[in-house]
Amino acid sequence: MPSFNQFLKNTIEQTPLDPIVLDKPIEIGELPTPALTIDLEIFERNLENMQSYLDSCNLGLRSHGKMHKCPIIAKKQIEHGALGICTATVSEAEMMVRAGIEDILITSPIATTDKIARVIEMGLVTDKLHLVVDDVGNATALNIAARDAGIILSVYIDLDPPMGRTGVEQGAPALALGQHLADECNNLSLDGLQIYIGSCMHIHGFEKRRDRYARMMALTASTREMFLQAGIDVPVVSGGGTGSYNMESDIGVLTEVQAGSYVFMDVEYREIGGEKTELFSDFEPSLHVLVTAISKPQKKLITVDAGYKSFASDTVKPQFKDIEGVDFNWGGDEHGIILLNNPSVEIRLGDKLPIVTPHCDPTVNLYDYYFPHRDGVVSEIWPIAARGKSQ
Repeated sequence: MPSFNQFLKNTIEQTPLDPIVLDKPIEIGELPTPALTIDLEIFERNLENMQSYLDSCNLGLRSHGKMHKCPIIAKKQIEHGALGICTATVSEAEMMVRAGIEDILITSPIATTDKIARVIEMGLVTDKLHLVVDDVGNATALNIAARDAGIILSVYIDLDPPMGRTGVEQGAPALALGQHLADECNNLSLDGLQIYIGSCMHIHGFEKRRDRYARMMALTASTREMFLQAGIDVPVVSGGGTGSYNMESDIGVLTEVQAGSYVFMDVEYREIGGEKTELFSDFEPSLHVLVTAISKPQKKLITVDAGYKSFASDTVKPQFKDIEGVDFNWGGDEHGIILLNNPSVEIRLGDKLPIVTPHCDPTVNLYDYYFPHRDGVVSEIWPIAARGKSQ
């Protein structure tokens, strides 16, 4: 019988990573539903638009892999110019390392001996693995493990915005941790700071979002200055996201942006509003759940085969692509009940329809595969290799 850690390792090693090429391409309408699809033309345009914008601002892109959980997509982001990727968990990072991706930042602290051991294993494979720390004791444990393995681990100090989720308090407490790393941790290389103000990413209204974000980032600017005055170099400041990507240059604190949702987009992000638009339309929805109309129990209602088990939502509901006059309502685990209010397109039983996800990250985690399509044709299938890898 394998040990638990060996069981996890076997799971990682047995998960398919590469595109599954179909012998015969199929039309998207032939897919069994619900199916998670990617419009490749829009997807590629999103990749290009984010990368070209950040390049013009001399900002790096460290794409967040927790959103798509797919090494194929991570590699495409790097091919387009991303510095590397982020992951939220150790197992996501293990999957990316197995796929040959080297430059990875794990954005959550690694606090237990079992996960530290797994991080050390990755550190023996790539010297571009970056971790975050927010505690002196944890830093010491990482340093001892790295010393015993004969490697140097790159670390960023994780700063609390403050949100009360992870991170050390900014200002003097953060500097004290930095001095501990510099003075006491010879096998940890302090390479930067991480600051993610998630509470700002979905503030509705561009000006309101920017004002709040800039005020909170001012504390990080002061903290970074304290490090520099103490003679501690912090060449990287990593953070931000899709909701702040076009604010970072003016604020002038970050050196790399941890954007993720821009690749797919979702209802939650689109509703926050753009700089000059009611909807946040800088990037377009490329990810859809394809559903089928399966029942018409009442004149004004039609049921589709996708409910709670097909969409993850914090506060908003799924929205149909390019159809007005319809309202999605939850009908249970496997069903969505659609209110027909003079729809712009007639929906008949058996019709297959694309829906924009409410929140792309957790929705992706419900599926095993993407079905990427170009001009409505699916030629290959992409495994969501890190799906469920929460350890």
